Amino acid sequence: MFVVGGVKVVVRVKLTPTPDQAAVLESTLHTLNTHANEVSRIAFNTSTFRNFTLRKKTYAQIRAEGVGSQAAQHVIKKVADAYTVLKSNARAGN
Repeated sequence: MFVVGGVKVVVRVKLTPTPDQAAVLESTLHTLNTHANEVSRIAFNTSTFRNFTLRKKTYAQIRAEGVGSQAAQHVIKKVADAYTVLKSNARAGN
């Protein structure tokens, strides 16, 4: 997504990775999902659902396991966002 003249423009792009690139991408996604599951366990067990607070508890651990800074922050934010949606849906009776 980018902004043109104050209007947000969404461009749909189809990725066509080579077989080697697809294998690396699949491996990366699997690794990040594994870390997201661990972050979720920590969030649940400590009742820590806010992004910044959850980041304090989990960021160093994820980085120590070789995940890049941007990817680690993205994993933590996605987990925090998932709990926010879950809480919102529960309040709405869904």
